[in-house]
Amino acid sequence: MLTWDDFNSEEKQKTVSPPVTKHEVKPEVRTNQVEEKNTAPSTNFISDVSQALDNLDIDAGMKDLEGAAGRVDVDQKQMINCRADVNQLVPFKYDWAWQKYLDGSANHWMPQEINMTADVALWKDPNGLTEDERRIVMRNLGFFSTADSLVANNIVLSIYRHITNPECRQYLLRQALEEAIHTHAYQYVIESLGMDEGEIFNMYKEVPSVARKAAWALPFTQFLSDQNFKTGTIEDDKTLLRNLIAFYCVLEGIFFYCGFTQILSMGNRNKMTGTAEQFQYILRDESMHVNFGIDMINQIKLENPQLWDEEMQTEAKNMILQGTQLEIEYAEDTMPSGILGMNAESMADYLKFIANRRLTQIGLEEEFPNATNPFPWMSEIMDLRKEKNFFETRVIEYQTGGALSWD
Repeated sequence: MLTWDDFNSEEKQKTVSPPVTKHEVKPEVRTNQVEEKNTAPSTNFISDVSQALDNLDIDAGMKDLEGAAGRVDVDQKQMINCRADVNQLVPFKYDWAWQKYLDGSANHWMPQEINMTADVALWKDPNGLTEDERRIVMRNLGFFSTADSLVANNIVLSIYRHITNPECRQYLLRQALEEAIHTHAYQYVIESLGMDEGEIFNMYKEVPSVARKAAWALPFTQFLSDQNFKTGTIEDDKTLLRNLIAFYCVLEGIFFYCGFTQILSMGNRNKMTGTAEQFQYILRDESMHVNFGIDMINQIKLENPQLWDEEMQTEAKNMILQGTQLEIEYAEDTMPSGILGMNAESMADYLKFIANRRLTQIGLEEEFPNATNPFPWMSEIMDLRKEKNFFETRVIEYQTGGALSWD
């Protein structure tokens, strides 16, 4: 019969390591010596590296850089199909693009800077918000949480490749960062409020009024993201122009406006003030994005007048009108009844007013000549005239350096 003493005795025998002999140690010493020798670079290796660098053909390396043979003259620069070296940032041709990059950089912010405590308490209070107010918050987070990712993907996968002006590319890189910060902000709000992240982030595929807007925009990215697509012909250049109109005039220029108005109106009524403050920071960025995109569109038209023919003008107008109708449908879905001093009808009037503005900004005639702005307080925010936060909780002129002027 096995006793505990016997068991312990057997275990000790198992765990005792056998004595190490000199014969067994020698291979390890020899291995270490070999490794130490290998840490020193061989003469042959250094010679090979030096020879490879001596034979480096600079001209061959530059073949991939179109127009890189000499220094860039400012007159060589253009928005698309430029043969000058895109890696030479200066001299600037479009000062407005560089200034927007500087302004965007000075306006840097991060979502965690904004206190969400009051929003969390209000959201968790069963009597804190009405069902209509909760619908507005959830629908807008559902749309915006993925909309800014769609915009960022479009910049990185599509637009950046085909814009051949370096100062505009510099701003596009800044915009891509800001879109990432916006997506971070929506995630931060969703997490703070304890929402079902899967439900919110999938609304752009599952809620019809949200899905239709995303479905309308996605094909414009797919055309340009094809690796075989290149500008250089009238039809391909028009494809790029369509993309810019779709994303700057419609997605960021119309699709964002109903949601921003709703959330900022809640904040104006001292509800969801942290969320509203996040949206106002985002609004400052988006307003500059729209202005930059419209400047880019108009510059391309100026340099390539053959693209802006009657057919293209009609198509651009139809795109803006389609976007307006989709946003009106979104307003009807999010506001089935009057709320926050607005309703679907007043929002439709506002969206028609915005559509007129987008049309005229790219040189087209107004489609709704009698449209007026039912929310004049929004114009003040959209036009970036506020010096302090809309809810006077903090200064929104967060800057990393220099003075930021919006006038």
